[in-house]
Amino acid sequence: MAAKRKQPSESSSDAGERLLLVDGHAHAYRAFFAIRGLTGPDGRPTNAIFGFRKALEKLHAALSPTHVAVIWDGGLAAERTDALPEYKANRPAMPEALAEQLDDIAAWVEARGWASLCADGVEADDWIAAQARDAEAAGADVLISSSDKDFLQLVTPRVRVVDPREREIRPLDPEAVREKTGVRPDQIVDWLSLIGDSADNIPGVRGVGRKTATALLQRFDSCAGLYARLAEVTPERIRQALADSRELVQRNRELIRLAPEAAVCRPLDELAPREPDRDRLAALYERWGFRAAVEAPAPAQCELF
Repeated sequence: MAAKRKQPSESSSDAGERLLLVDGHAHAYRAFFAIRGLTGPDGRPTNAIFGFRKALEKLHAALSPTHVAVIWDGGLAAERTDALPEYKANRPAMPEALAEQLDDIAAWVEARGWASLCADGVEADDWIAAQARDAEAAGADVLISSSDKDFLQLVTPRVRVVDPREREIRPLDPEAVREKTGVRPDQIVDWLSLIGDSADNIPGVRGVGRKTATALLQRFDSCAGLYARLAEVTPERIRQALADSRELVQRNRELIRLAPEAAVCRPLDELAPREPDRDRLAALYERWGFRAAVEAPAPAQCELF
C-alpha cells in the first residue's frame, strides 16, 4: 500500500499484558448461521447477538486478556479494489436479519467494557494487523480470533491466532502454522499468492494447489526465489503456468499482504477493559429477552505463550 507507515504507539507494556483482537464481522456471521430462530419480545432477531456474546465470553474466560478490542470492517481498501475490481465481489450481501443486529452487538461490546473499533475505508484485517504489530512492539502478547487464513502471516512467538471454528481454543504458534500449511508464517503471503484465495475472489496460478505451492516454497523459500530460479521448476506445465502468471502473483502479494500502515493504532492503554456497565447490560438483556446474564461455565484456561 502506498500510505506511509505509522509508528508504534509510545505507550509502554508491562510484563504479562495480553491483547485479544476479535474479527467482529467474522464472529457475527458465524453466530448468525450457527443459531436460528431466536427472537426477542419485539419479534426482532437476536440469534447473532446471543451467539456473539456467548463466543466472546468463552474466549475471554479461556484467554484472560488484559486488553480487548473488537474490530469491524469499514469497507474495502481502495488500493485493493483498484488493483482487482473483482476483489471480494463474490460475497453475497449481508442478510438483512444479521445487519439489523450489528448495532446491538456493538452496543453490547461497549457496555461490556471492551473497545469496538471501525473506520470508513479500513478493512478489519489491516487494523487488526496494525494493533497486533503495535502491541507486539510494546512487549505485549497478542491473540487474534478469526478464521481468516490471512492472519497466519502475522504469527510470531508473541502473536498467535485462534480459529473460532475449532471446538478447542488452541492458539496457533509458528510451529502450528507450519504443521497446518507446510510453510512458515512469513511465507503465508507467497503461499496464498500462488494458490489464490477464493474467499476474497483472488485467483491463483493455474494448476498450483496447496501441495504444489508448499513444495515450491519449501524448495525456493519465496516467490522471489522461485522466479529467480524458474528454470529449475518441474514439471514443464507448472513452470510455464508460473511464467505466464508472474504479474498475477505479484499483484496477489499486494492484495494478500495485510497493510498495518492503512490504520491508525489506538494506544494499548486505551484497549484496557472498563468496568462493565451493568445497568446498560441489564436493559439490553431485557430488551432482547435474555432472561439472565449468567454465562456458561468457563472453559479451562489454555496454554498460551
